[in-house]
Amino acid sequence: MRMISGFVSLMQSSFSPPAWASIIAGFFVLVVLALSSFLLFEHLSAYNNPEEQKFLIGVVLMVPCYSVESYVSLVNPSLSVDCGILRDCYEAFAMYCFGRYFVACLGGEERTVEFMEREGASSANTPLLGHVSEKGVIHHHFPMNYFLKPWRVGNWFYQVIKFGIFQYMIIKTITAILSVIFESFGVYCEGEFKLRCGYPYMAAVLNFSQYWALYCLVQFYTAIKDELAYIKPLAKFLVFKSIVFLTWWQGVTIALLYTLGLLKSPIAQGLQLRSSIQDFFICIEVL
Repeated sequence: MRMISGFVSLMQSSFSPPAWASIIAGFFVLVVLALSSFLLFEHLSAYNNPEEQKFLIGVVLMVPCYSVESYVSLVNPSLSVDCGILRDCYEAFAMYCFGRYFVACLGGEERTVEFMEREGASSANTPLLGHVSEKGVIHHHFPMNYFLKPWRVGNWFYQVIKFGIFQYMIIKTITAILSVIFESFGVYCEGEFKLRCGYPYMAAVLNFSQYWALYCLVQFYTAIKDELAYIKPLAKFLVFKSIVFLTWWQGVTIALLYTLGLLKSPIAQGLQLRSSIQDFFICIEVL
């Protein structure tokens, strides 16, 4: 295992991406940095609502962080694991900021809980016809509807959502530390689905943690979408969810296809390393 890990490390340190990949990715990174800087300048020059804007800035910074770290990993594959860990940690922080942004728009945590309790209390009143009101009750989506009963909006609901989002930050941090430890012993094997490697186990844990965090975010959005209709939360939510969820599954899919030897396109052949393929795509996609 150490010999294989040493060979992979040597290959990563000696490999450099083709010029066309560096140029194309670099162009997109420069555009992303320019647009992100402009957006940040707009927020900071009109910093009138810090309770909302500080969390929104944390979400905005996710795009340049993704872009720069992916480009550094692309041009220097020996740093791919380190860049991936930093990218994943900031992703978890950005998800926390996104949830806190919604809370700030509702007037803070205390007012959010009061809003939840009012919504939940309204669903407890049974109409004359005997049908329970659907307002204030969150129904689960497939397949969670087979395992969980509908959630009544209230303080308990808010605490479940809060912990569901926060646990992703904790697990991301723990798995990042373990990734560094496993990599130092040559048993992490990024992108390799082997029983003796740490990567598939990390991927399984992170997949469940990320799914639950995003699911809690979806349920939270369902409860507050009418109250926050003035900020058009659906577009913001879909963009953020696509960045977090799709890039993660894209990386796992590339690793799986690479392991099975199914990546035979000219781009994949030119980039050679599975991490370089993912980094190249992210540099373009974040725009």
